[in-house]
Amino acid sequence: MIRLSANLGFLWSDLPLPDAIRRAKAAGFDAVECHWPYDTDPDGVKAALEETGLPMLGLNTSKGGAGEFGLSALAGREGEARAAIRDAVEYAAAIEARAVHVMAGLARGDGAAAIFAENLAYACELGAPHGITIFIEPLNARDVPGYLVGTVEEAAAIVERVGRRELKVMFDCYHQQIMGGDLLHRFRRHRGLIGHVQFAAVPSRAEPDEGEVAFDRLLPAIAAEGYDGFFGAEYRPRAATDAGLGWLKVLRGKI
Repeated sequence: MIRLSANLGFLWSDLPLPDAIRRAKAAGFDAVECHWPYDTDPDGVKAALEETGLPMLGLNTSKGGAGEFGLSALAGREGEARAAIRDAVEYAAAIEARAVHVMAGLARGDGAAAIFAENLAYACELGAPHGITIFIEPLNARDVPGYLVGTVEEAAAIVERVGRRELKVMFDCYHQQIMGGDLLHRFRRHRGLIGHVQFAAVPSRAEPDEGEVAFDRLLPAIAAEGYDGFFGAEYRPRAATDAGLGWLKVLRGKI
């Protein structure tokens, strides 16, 4: 069975996070994930998770300041980056989230990659006692020009460089379709390093009922490669979230 997760960074984002968790349960999702929950009391989030029985799959480290997309590859920002990692791991542990996505930031080159690798190793050290997986997510260069990691291939090289079993790649079909396509082959090639899969329509990043990727075929094909995790719906709704959930029923009917 294909298990679907609602990314509450985009879905029901107008609601307090505990209420969004409840709406995701009512809509028929099997899990939830989020972006930056830090303004919400973790006790309220944990209570909503326990009430609904939904697992929280993961959350992100801080983006930093305006226009930034993370801190962990930036020279001279190591103290801020590690504070953000500590905050993320502590919050994740408090709500029993399964993973933390460490955001690299707008930096390129070997020096930035070395800084990122050191901070990822630090994140793994902090997360390991809690059973928390650490994620790298490559982001496409059209939406986030200058981001350190753009492709699954680049992310895989960093995972291998760090050499920690807690470190995995988040394979976002939207970003990777833009950054080269050939999704099933590239997933298959890096299967052992991939810890989570996300999806959204390409190129719109709206509900996955339009665009150039047939998710009713792709998601089962990925599952057939041995992936038994959740598929995270990380899309920007065209209107109110509930109004656009027809894709969920259709997809369930096909897979």
